[in-house]
Amino acid sequence: MNIDLIIRSGPGEVAIALMKDKVLSELHRERTERGFAVGDIHLAKVRKVAPGLNAAFVDVGHEKDAFLHYFDLGPQYRNSFKFAKGAVQGTINSGLLDDWKLDGDIPKEGKLGDVVSASQSILVQIAKEPISTKGPRLTAEVTLAGRYMVLVPFINKISISSRITDETERRRLKDLMAAIKPKNFGVIIRTNAAEKRTEDLETDLRTLLQRWDVMFRNLRNAQPPKKVLGEIDRTSAVLRDVLNKDFTAIHVDDELLAEEIYQTLERTAPEKKGIVKHYKGKLDIFDNFGVNKQIKQAFGKQVMLSSGAYLIIEKTEAMHVIDVNSGSRKGGNQDQEKNALDINVEAAQEIARLLRLRDMGGIVAIDFIDLYEPENRRILHKALKDAMADDKAKHNVLPPSRFGVIELTRQRVRPETEIDTTEACPTCKGTGEVQAAILIIDEIENALNYLLTEKDMSGLTLCVHPFIHAYLTRGLPSIQQKWWLRWRKWVKVRPEGALQLLSFAVKDGQENEVPV
Repeated sequence: MNIDLIIRSGPGEVAIALMKDKVLSELHRERTERGFAVGDIHLAKVRKVAPGLNAAFVDVGHEKDAFLHYFDLGPQYRNSFKFAKGAVQGTINSGLLDDWKLDGDIPKEGKLGDVVSASQSILVQIAKEPISTKGPRLTAEVTLAGRYMVLVPFINKISISSRITDETERRRLKDLMAAIKPKNFGVIIRTNAAEKRTEDLETDLRTLLQRWDVMFRNLRNAQPPKKVLGEIDRTSAVLRDVLNKDFTAIHVDDELLAEEIYQTLERTAPEKKGIVKHYKGKLDIFDNFGVNKQIKQAFGKQVMLSSGAYLIIEKTEAMHVIDVNSGSRKGGNQDQEKNALDINVEAAQEIARLLRLRDMGGIVAIDFIDLYEPENRRILHKALKDAMADDKAKHNVLPPSRFGVIELTRQRVRPETEIDTTEACPTCKGTGEVQAAILIIDEIENALNYLLTEKDMSGLTLCVHPFIHAYLTRGLPSIQQKWWLRWRKWVKVRPEGALQLLSFAVKDGQENEVPV
């Protein structure tokens, strides 16, 4: 399987597309000015304790108070609270915990009001980003995630991912970490640590300890609310979490960002640094690799399947509802039950992809085509669970109900990725009345005539919607060729899927847009 990462850098946002065999699998969009991201660590102030909820509302600087439940305090909350207080007041001189005397765990079924009071300053980490009208969800059990491990302060436990099944490797990793980890720091060994060299694991641990020390120094004399450590940017986080030996290439359209990624890989995975490639093409990088087309196919209300069946996806405040329709799918000589099973299995695989791609979370109800045989319902349930096996978000898939509906829950830690795939009319702006579409050619020719004759420019590129591109370039002679005969200057015509139907742009030889 070929796995490519396509990274597009634009003003205010970096978009990251993960392609598996040229099929869009994941899409991440990172704003350069981020607010409250999962993993950010804040010194916050407790505003109010709500005994009825066994929780507290906490000020982290967001317009809505964040929510902290007792179960999210973590067993070692007393140690975390003492550490943050000592760091702020300057009574603790080092972020290392070699001389730290660990306090006992808080009770599993205790009351938050017994350990937290209003106006207290506490160290918290964003567990869920603000979604809709809700503020962030917090945890007081601060951890730092690296490429091969997760650093957990105030414990001495070493845990290993259950996906590492080889007992010899598990023993090697546990012995190695016991030898190199500092006192009173625990670690969780991640799956991709398997078979890694000692030097790689030591480097990852050292990096995490350096980040912990940065957080400690930022706590000195801090006044809540204050962010004391930001999670690494989304691009680096994607590289950290998804990069593996199967990656084929990383294509980046920004030279500076490509160099940063190259240097990141040189430190963390030097054997992979050669896969970073700076894309220098004229076409938008997402158009060149077919990402824009797949985005428009996957983010609409109706999603077509290759067989002719289709999905209808509706969103409410509380849940998502997906309806599976057979559409133009023909079963040939198959009976209705076998045809319905084939469509349902195909839909299950596509739904699993869409859940990851659109980052849909919460409750999802899927209305599959009715199946009457119990064995077929079991096959469908297994097919959906298998398709979601690689999903890193926590999820639970229930068996089909008596009405043929499968319900599932999927962890939601950040707002759902929403992309409007409809195109607003560039002429009427929503009024419902537009000029004749054929007049767009007159507008284009007037603009080109002005630039080529009056401004005496050359080497121009006309960027248009793919439909307009086809109209201008097809046939003998094409309209583009007629322009050459008229002005004796060649105008390149380039399709751009991001442009609306009746809009266009003209660029000079340096790819700068020319006002017309």
